[in-house]
Amino acid sequence: MTNTTLRQCMRDVSPYLLLLVIISTLGPLQFGFHLAELNAPQDVISCHVPKSSSVSSRLSAAFTAWTSKSSSNHPAATTTGLPGCIPMNDYQFAVVSSMFTVGGLVGALAGGPISSARGRLFAMRLTGLFFVVGSVLMTLGASIPVLSIGRILSGVGAGAATVIVPIYISEVAPPRERGTFGAMTQVSINVGILGTQTLGYFLSSESTWRWIFGIGIIIATLQVLGLLVVPESPAWLATKKNVSQAKRTLQRIRGKHYDIEEETAFWGSGARSPEEEALLDGSSTTLVESAPRRASVSSKASTKSHSHIGFFEIIKDVHYRPALVAAIGVMCSQQLCGINSIIMYSVSLLRDLLPINSGLLTIIISAINLVTTIACSPLPDKLGRKTCLLLSIFGQGTSALALALSIVFEAKILSAVAVLFFVAFFAVGLGPVPFILASEMVGPEAVGAVQSCCLGANYIATFLVAQFFPIINLALNERFGGAGWVYFIFTALALLCGLFVLWRVPETMGKKDAEEVWGRTRRLD
Repeated sequence: MTNTTLRQCMRDVSPYLLLLVIISTLGPLQFGFHLAELNAPQDVISCHVPKSSSVSSRLSAAFTAWTSKSSSNHPAATTTGLPGCIPMNDYQFAVVSSMFTVGGLVGALAGGPISSARGRLFAMRLTGLFFVVGSVLMTLGASIPVLSIGRILSGVGAGAATVIVPIYISEVAPPRERGTFGAMTQVSINVGILGTQTLGYFLSSESTWRWIFGIGIIIATLQVLGLLVVPESPAWLATKKNVSQAKRTLQRIRGKHYDIEEETAFWGSGARSPEEEALLDGSSTTLVESAPRRASVSSKASTKSHSHIGFFEIIKDVHYRPALVAAIGVMCSQQLCGINSIIMYSVSLLRDLLPINSGLLTIIISAINLVTTIACSPLPDKLGRKTCLLLSIFGQGTSALALALSIVFEAKILSAVAVLFFVAFFAVGLGPVPFILASEMVGPEAVGAVQSCCLGANYIATFLVAQFFPIINLALNERFGGAGWVYFIFTALALLCGLFVLWRVPETMGKKDAEEVWGRTRRLD
């Protein structure tokens, strides 16, 4: 059976399709890149760097000698004339860091409508321009306002990319392989996180930290240039009544010997595909990746009326309220259990607390995040969505408690192990499942509005963690002495999130539609 599936996949996937996926996923890759780009060089950028003779420091010095013909005698200036650091306290740095999520919220809310009106390709190219400008400002920034504006612009590009790219991939991928290709969005995000953490380990010095942001310019430029060879989504072209061009484009993507008749059968009627109807009507958006739609839901969607329910109607209608509460609660749980406290602040948080260099541990953490994301991607379809969520929350809560106790009592080996398990358990459920549930707990007519609400909740929760985690962490450490106290809060939040999922979130795996998920009779209105 496995060999048959593999052969089928090889027949369906052309080299051109792989090229399109690689180029398009440079957008989500930059989401991960910019999300974590301030982690490793935080102390250097904010003028708090301690003198060190670590391996990374020596490598940074060697890189500086290789890239410059003459060295400056002033330690706070680079050979480009830009300041070697920008004085910031923890509160100011938290503001700069959290600006990325503000831009991300704007980009994600705007990405869906723009790609629906102007096309997926136009929207992806627009995100590339935001990435370029944002990275340039970050690279050349000499003040807090400039860095903040750069973070906002990069965030706009990242928020929009993580909405548009999954939709584009789902529309160009063969129907049988959409789940596999859909996972590439989350994988590319983790590749971006791993890449920027690795760069930060080697380039965190006064004269080299700007190279991290400069590499962001290179990636963004590659995306913009690569998108010149990427075609518009055939499904989008078909909805704009350009069916002949849509079929030619799809044939080119699939290969000249591939039979596209089954895929294009409904295009002649001008009908929209179910995914487009669900995801892009109005202000509909998705943050990281769209789950593959179940065949039964898709087939029903194609025969239903194309009317859609807006945000305020969703709130007022008691029929949808349980799904809205469950979806928003799960999306907030993803962030409130604390994953971004490690992704965004692990180097400064764990410095001097662990037996190995915190920057090196961060690279290991990012690698584990990538590997576990790939390894755990089949679990929601095997164990169930709710089961994976509960396992993930329980694992993160337990790991947070172990991390708090180990840091307080200076058990350094246990601290390192707890951090690794904390990240690994995130990939079991809290990473992928929240983006699956919203589309499975309501019908196609409401999924757009629910996804939009979930998106806003996710970015607000991400902002809260990015903005207030370093502030609360510092306040607790000063109040009680030592470090690690903030992870008792994450333990308590994990407990509350687990109880919420247990009581308010239904299992959706194997259910035909939203009515069966909630045990209701089918509505006729």
